[in-house]
Amino acid sequence: MMTSCRNIDLGTSVLDLISCGCGRRQFPKTVCKIGMTRSYGGGGNLLFIRRDVGRSCKAVPTKPPEISLVNGIGEAAKTVSFDLRQESSSKQPISLVNLFGVVADDLQTLNDNLLSIVGAENPVLISAAEQIFGAGGKRMRPGLVFLVSRATAELAGLKELTMEHRRLGEIIEMIHTASLIHDDVLDESDMRRGKETVHELFGTRVAVLAGDFMFAQASWYLANLENLEVIKLISQVIKDFASGEIKQASSLFDCDVTLEDYLLKSYYKTASLVAASTKGAAIFSRVDTDVTEQMYEFGKNLGLSFQVVDDILDFTQSSEQLGKPAGSDLAKGNLTAPVIFALEKEPRLREIIESEFCEEGSLEEGIELVREGGGIRRAQELAREKADDALKNLQCLPQSGFRLALEEMVMFNLERID
Repeated sequence: MMTSCRNIDLGTSVLDLISCGCGRRQFPKTVCKIGMTRSYGGGGNLLFIRRDVGRSCKAVPTKPPEISLVNGIGEAAKTVSFDLRQESSSKQPISLVNLFGVVADDLQTLNDNLLSIVGAENPVLISAAEQIFGAGGKRMRPGLVFLVSRATAELAGLKELTMEHRRLGEIIEMIHTASLIHDDVLDESDMRRGKETVHELFGTRVAVLAGDFMFAQASWYLANLENLEVIKLISQVIKDFASGEIKQASSLFDCDVTLEDYLLKSYYKTASLVAASTKGAAIFSRVDTDVTEQMYEFGKNLGLSFQVVDDILDFTQSSEQLGKPAGSDLAKGNLTAPVIFALEKEPRLREIIESEFCEEGSLEEGIELVREGGGIRRAQELAREKADDALKNLQCLPQSGFRLALEEMVMFNLERID
């Protein structure tokens, strides 16, 4: 039987993700009807589940001989031994499409609702919203909301997502979008995801007002959820955005900025929203406080890992791959993890940065010094450290296709720098 394998961390052990070999047979339900699990030795079995019609099956640990519940559907198990040490010669990268397959319907509903939520009062605002919502965004933040919502709903015995879960996903995407619009204005960025930014197309005035409107609209929908804990949680995120921008603006070209300063700024600008998203989803599932706190820590660690990886890619990818000029953060004096690490070993890099790249070719020299000074390697280690912490935070969740997808999200991020 042909297998497709890659290593992922499933909580307490590293297993291989494999295809059950059922190909593309059509089944009316989401559970793959192969009528068996496979033993992976000593610790239990793997139940193969089908995320969606036409996609390969995924392996999830189970405890024999109990009935396993995946997406609320029970399947009895038969055991067949299988040696996972026999890996295939080719490893397939994690696909976001497959990763979010278990919440594809939730994301489609969100996409259908986003423009109507913005409102139709102003045609220019609608045009601006269409530009940013349609600019190739992956909807990762609402995707995380839905994955955590469904993973924690299983703990609470909920059969379906609540209106609050769905509205939270929409609110999170609106807040994220508003922050992108304002970020592009502050950073004077002309391109976002390979397309012209809102302020480049419609002017700074419209861009600022569009971002303000989306923040206000998101806040209105948030208040209507009538959950004080979540309202406080998300309101803090909006405050953190401003704190992060102020912190960044006040430390441009400052070679004495510390790693702790960088992580705090990254938390404010990136991880705070992700952490609030995942904790808010757990709160609406009405699970225990210890689980909601683990989901908050998961979001924080995942958000920080994502930010570190993004900052690495600024030095390792081309402008075409990034959808913006390579090395743009360094050029603007925004010193990220690779630079902070490299400064410890490259005195010349400090000279170039403090001169604000006034000499021709100095930016290119600075980028090369970051690479030669081990900045990228050490930043990769930092990203992996935060990813490991995120995986540990997921151990409080029951094994399911939703937890597996959350673990795959962590690994997907690391694959970007492999």
